[in-house]
Amino acid sequence: MYSSSSFSSSPFCRICFVASVLPVVDEAKISAKVHELSVYEINERDRGSPAYLRLSQKEVNCLGDLLYSGNLEKRLGITAGICVLIQHVPERGGDRYEAIYSFYFGDYGHISVQGVYLTYEESYLAVTGGSGVFEGAYGQVKLQQIVFPFKLFYTFYLKGIPDLPKELLGTPVPPSPVVEPTPAAKAAEPHAAVKNYTN
Repeated sequence: MYSSSSFSSSPFCRICFVASVLPVVDEAKISAKVHELSVYEINERDRGSPAYLRLSQKEVNCLGDLLYSGNLEKRLGITAGICVLIQHVPERGGDRYEAIYSFYFGDYGHISVQGVYLTYEESYLAVTGGSGVFEGAYGQVKLQQIVFPFKLFYTFYLKGIPDLPKELLGTPVPPSPVVEPTPAAKAAEPHAAVKNYTN
């Protein structure tokens, strides 16, 4: 790694410039295609969430529910973050939130998202980054409200990353109020959970 520094001679102003050569990214490992990943967020009503924080006279939802693969056969981890109520929309029968939260996938890493969350129609949030296999990810995620605030279905459209591990993929179960994870996934049995899933 190469570094160089330069300092001004003024006693009142000291500026340091550092140049570093970053590691070369193997472009062959980065696919230009859009990777689709589907997951369910399900509140089993055993975690004390969503939590409501009192700010002025409004309630604010706090996400932190369990994540399952789109086919409901794998326990993936959790979501964690905040949703701030921006507007109640009575003519649409729901609310508008500003959401900032992350999806944790055990040893595979995490994906962070931010944007508008509408409880009365599909929403698209920006993917703002990630870690692990999601490092360098950008794109968007479609949020489908199934049962507020207990069941949500997400479809990620990820760019800038290599192909996703097969363990995270599979044919998703169509969203409906009656979907449930398999008993093995719900119990986080070793064959039905990602390694070191976040709890």
